[in-house]
Amino acid sequence: MRIAVLALVLSAASASWAVEAPSKWHRVVGLLQYLEGDYPTAFATHNADEFAEQRTMAGEVLVTLEQIGPDGEVYKAQAVALGEAIGREDPPAQVTSLARTLARELIAKQNLVQSPRHTPDLKQAATQFAALCATCHGADGHADGPVAQGLTPKPANFHDAERMQTLTPYKVFNTTTFGLAGTSMVAFTNLSDDERWNLAFFVMSLRQPQCIDPAVKSSLTELATQTDIQLSEKYSDKAVPCLRRVMPKTDDSSLLAVAGKGVDEAVRLSHEGNFAAARQSLIDAYLQGFEPLEPALRARNPDLLARVEKGFADARLAAEAGKLFDSEAEAIKALLESTEASSGPGDFWSVFFAALLILIREGFEATVVVGALLALMKKMDAKEHVRVVHAGWILALVFGALAFIFGHAFFAGANREWLETSVALVAVGMLLYAALWLNARATMSRFMIEMREKMKDALGEGSKFGLFMIAFSSVGRESVETVLFLEGLAGDSRSGALWGAAAGLAILLGLVLLVRRVGYVLPMKAMFTASTIVLVVTAIALLGKGLHGLEELGVLSVHPFPFVTVMPLGLFPDALSLGGQLVLTILVLAYAGVKRMRTTKRAAA
Repeated sequence: MRIAVLALVLSAASASWAVEAPSKWHRVVGLLQYLEGDYPTAFATHNADEFAEQRTMAGEVLVTLEQIGPDGEVYKAQAVALGEAIGREDPPAQVTSLARTLARELIAKQNLVQSPRHTPDLKQAATQFAALCATCHGADGHADGPVAQGLTPKPANFHDAERMQTLTPYKVFNTTTFGLAGTSMVAFTNLSDDERWNLAFFVMSLRQPQCIDPAVKSSLTELATQTDIQLSEKYSDKAVPCLRRVMPKTDDSSLLAVAGKGVDEAVRLSHEGNFAAARQSLIDAYLQGFEPLEPALRARNPDLLARVEKGFADARLAAEAGKLFDSEAEAIKALLESTEASSGPGDFWSVFFAALLILIREGFEATVVVGALLALMKKMDAKEHVRVVHAGWILALVFGALAFIFGHAFFAGANREWLETSVALVAVGMLLYAALWLNARATMSRFMIEMREKMKDALGEGSKFGLFMIAFSSVGRESVETVLFLEGLAGDSRSGALWGAAAGLAILLGLVLLVRRVGYVLPMKAMFTASTIVLVVTAIALLGKGLHGLEELGVLSVHPFPFVTVMPLGLFPDALSLGGQLVLTILVLAYAGVKRMRTTKRAAA
């Protein structure tokens, strides 16, 4: 009788539930994880009731997949195979493997979020447990509540080592969210997500002794998805009580939290039909919450960065089309969780080598330009003006250093994206001009004659400003771009970023001196031909990055196109950026072809 009353009360409470129903995908995963954990016990006891419960759960998996529709049809064959294995009472290893494989596939492909959005409140959970759970599970979780003896199957004993070895807070959360068919465990739909997460983490703490040394820290994602055994293997047996009883603090103002809040707000706005505001909320979430982390993540995990960018683009595309984007938002939240899990600071040496490679990569082009200019002046015996060129590139480096030291607040969010995009688009013009200027020199002798005349004109007029600007702009552009990367790496190890940058700068200075000393005896025509190709390719890459940046800023609409992402070449799966690069490539090739035809005609004449 008391069981019926309890069920009636819970059913009435669930009827007043006003929030949106949880995802059926989570229900399927919860059922699969239940089968994975409980089937070995049913097999060991050969209890008819236990096996009947397992078959019921397997049937629920299949029914829920059918309710999902076409997306669920993809997994029905695996669900059928699982049900048949349980029906035959196959050995636990085979059944648990089928359940685990399908659950992991669903989590990965459906981008399911497996952790709470806020730090669980265990004190509040203790009150809720006493009011809602103690009747069956007992006051301290020993399954000795007033009605426990009359229940079949028996309620879970949260002190039972065998039962708890496969349990995680995520599994408990799914159980309290959806209940368990064929058992007295009903769905606590009258509780909010946060309250159910509170209970899930509290349940996992019941059998743990008091925390003695809470020094060991872990993320909420790891705590929600790992068993006690897994935590013990990673952190030690002594660490588990503290990990289960002392919750990690989360900062709701952190960048990833800002991004997550923005995505949630966008979903809310989309359900109100305000898709323009939802689109802007997604843009703000990306620029204010995720984009500041982009440089460091690009150095640490470029694949994850590409997936997050694609996730935001997909959601924005849906918002621009006036469609709900709940699944896309769920995918973004899962990717942000992955970003948090992989955001542990890099050590000194990993940051050092990353910074060194960035300096060499970003500074090579400027080094070639400055070194060639110094070599040309040396050949013209214009040594007194070497100081002007040196002043240009040195001041450019000083500008970059000051930006690195004092520009942390400015180089963040939309400011960073606007600066990157603006520099990229301006640099396209600069690079094309430089490439055409170099390509215009058909022969070395002709090039040297023209350079001597230009240099004489410059020297004769006393105009040193032009020489200064060539050196400053060549190095300055690379300095700004390099600072954007180093600012991100400095978050992991500022000393590693500084020393790595210093080492890369030393290598570049050595290259400048090398080009200056031996450049006048090198085959300059071949060198400048190669430089022309490098400059044109770089311009095309920067055009793609610039157009892609305008899309991320919301200035341009997203235009997805099936293609690969190659960050160094500025290639993105987007029709606008690819189209712009294609047009520029055609124009450059057409110019080169026309110039070659004219050169051939002049040679024939």
